[in-house]
Amino acid sequence: MSMSAERTGAPDAPEAAGQEPAPARTPGRWSAVLRQMAGTRRVLFGVVVIVLMVVMAWVGPLLSPWDFGERDYSAFLQPPSADHWWGTDSTGRDVFVSTMVGLQKSVIIGLLVAVLSTLVAAVVGAFAGYFLGVTDRVLMWITDLMLVLPSFLILAILYPVLRDQGWLVFVGLLAAFLWMVTAKMVRGMTISLKEREYVLAARYMGVPAWTIIFRHIIPNMSSLLIVDATINVSSAIIVETSLSYFGFGVQPPDVSLGSLISDGASQAVTHPWTFVFSTGLLVLLVLAVNLIGDGLRDALDPQSERRS
Repeated sequence: MSMSAERTGAPDAPEAAGQEPAPARTPGRWSAVLRQMAGTRRVLFGVVVIVLMVVMAWVGPLLSPWDFGERDYSAFLQPPSADHWWGTDSTGRDVFVSTMVGLQKSVIIGLLVAVLSTLVAAVVGAFAGYFLGVTDRVLMWITDLMLVLPSFLILAILYPVLRDQGWLVFVGLLAAFLWMVTAKMVRGMTISLKEREYVLAARYMGVPAWTIIFRHIIPNMSSLLIVDATINVSSAIIVETSLSYFGFGVQPPDVSLGSLISDGASQAVTHPWTFVFSTGLLVLLVLAVNLIGDGLRDALDPQSERRS
């Protein structure tokens, strides 16, 4: 022990003990993205709004004295009151409970459609870009065909035939028309990624092509796919609302924000509570999702100058 260490009672320096200082820990990419998003006001606003809406949608009906489907035959088209917080509709159904159940269905449909469409886009684009040749031509021909088809018209024609199969069929139909543009972007990125060293090494080691695609290609496009899924949530909710408004979406006894808006549109002036609450929640939901997607895109793009 050195003389200075004896006088101060401090231990020898780590170098004297043959130890090296621990290297500084470098934060990962996703932790940096989360920090960037946490410091963005519009993202925080979107997250808070969505969390509050989800909690309200699932907890609200449990707190209400009325059940979904239960009707108060002594209160038709009654304004908000202590008995019916958001009033009643023309059948005596509690508007608050109906709107919360519709919000649940719209959120579920938006999430499922976004996940399914993003998965289809990732698989189709990655296989087309990796194999090229005949596989690429066939998959891109299908993609181009789906792009030019009038999706709204096809959904309006097909869903009435399949409505008895349940709303999950509706989710599949929506997802079938939301993946094409992303698939083309994934194809272009795959053509670039397939020439990277780690992909070439895996190929020379005899790793099957599908394993390379799912283990190396698609995970390295996670930024694009996550942003795309976020955007597809709001797109799916808007499309579902439009179809339900025209009677081609969620069918009774199920409800969604779109079907509630459709039911209350004719009474928007005389009995606004049947229309205003479902419409306001739809606007807030889509706005919050878009704000989160916008902030996520900016956080993942180092060249973006759009900072709050």
